[in-house]
Formats: sequence, structure tokens, C-alpha cells
Amino acid sequence: MDSKELAHYIEQTEGISKPWLLVQLRLKKLQEDRDNIPPEEYEQNLAQIYDDLMNLGEWWQGIEDQVF
Repeated sequence: MDSKELAHYIEQTEGISKPWLLVQLRLKKLQEDRDNIPPEEYEQNLAQIYDDLMNLGEWWQGIEDQVF
């Protein structure tokens, strides 16, 4: 699945409110751009995505049936 397909899936499933799907989309786009950007920029972007993912914390606790 490429980033366009993933974005379409997110739109169709109203996944815009699901932050883990947005992280997946960012990772997919970064993966697709990897050959077109300098390694330092790739690493910096990957680190930012990782930080954002870690900042999500355990937001799903107590609402598992609604979000998964």
C-alpha cells in the first residue's frame, strides 16, 4: 500500500481522528521520499515521527472498544 492508498483508507474509515494512522501515513511518505532527501534530513524526520508517536502515550486506555 502506498501513501495515497493509505490516505484514502484513512479518509474512508474516518481515521483522521486516529493518531496512530496519521503516524503510519507520515512513515509511509517518508519511506517513499527516502531516496530523494539527504540522509540527515531523513534521520531528522524519522526522529520527529518517533517523538510524536511516543508522545501519544497510552491514550487508548479505557476506550479500547471505540478506537480499535
